[in-house]
Amino acid sequence: MDSKHLGDELTTVLHTEAELHARLAEMAREIEADYPETPPLLVGVLKGAVMVMADLARELRFHAQMDWMAVSSYGAGTKSSGVVKILKDLDADITDRDVLIVEDIIDSGLTLSWLKDNLESRGARSVRICTMLRKPEALKVEVDVAYVGFDIPVEFVVGYGLDYAEDYRNLRDVGVLAPHVYGGDGK
Repeated sequence: MDSKHLGDELTTVLHTEAELHARLAEMAREIEADYPETPPLLVGVLKGAVMVMADLARELRFHAQMDWMAVSSYGAGTKSSGVVKILKDLDADITDRDVLIVEDIIDSGLTLSWLKDNLESRGARSVRICTMLRKPEALKVEVDVAYVGFDIPVEFVVGYGLDYAEDYRNLRDVGVLAPHVYGGDGK
């Protein structure tokens, strides 16, 4: 879906589809340089990372094995609850494997910090993080992120996999959702 079809539902477009794809290509080159011998297992965090994971995997110039996890700390609203639940676990055994977590966005960092610790406890050789978007001012815990697409302001954003109540994921751009859509400040 193109953002021009949304009328006043977005206050601004932060990053266009072209900008997202260009940055993903750069990130793929960085990942390839960091894993010259054995490619990592890409672990996408559902549902938001689907677009990022698919496009990143297509940019990589090595065989990319992929697996998925679904973890949640959000309800139907715009704020993290802080309680992490595994909704779908990995199919792969990650013992002695390099793992690259692929995320859509890092907000508070709490969920991702928990997930990284969880995967490390399963015997992974290494666990690194790749995210398309990060809100530095919203971080509540320090998270070591190897690959960051863009740092963005503390706003409620949708598109390119990011949703509000399961809508807007198929938006090609990343934009700020207008407060009248969700009835709040979204920060």
